[in-house]
Amino acid sequence: MYTFFIAVEIIISVLLMIVVLMQASKGGGLAGTLGTSNIGTVFGVRRTSDFLTKTTTVLATLFMVLALFINLVILPRTERSTESVIQSGPQPTSLPPVQQPAPQQQPAR
Repeated sequence: MYTFFIAVEIIISVLLMIVVLMQASKGGGLAGTLGTSNIGTVFGVRRTSDFLTKTTTVLATLFMVLALFINLVILPRTERSTESVIQSGPQPTSLPPVQQPAPQQQPAR
């Protein structure tokens, strides 16, 4: 079940990246590079822009909702420890005490 939802999440993320890159920016976007600039002639420039904007919104919403669903419902519940990873590690060893050197006697004048 977990693997299925993760696979769907990956597919949605790839589709979202493609749709975002297809949108024409001021520089033409990836649409001009991949030869998909003709998509505007099929739908019309205005309808293409609206379609890509709505598709981006739907895919982004699906991505976020599915991510929350996987995290809150699908992930297996485990016992949560009150110790952090740092606290559960090996205890540090104490350093040996530093011995002070004996004071040296100064020669008499």
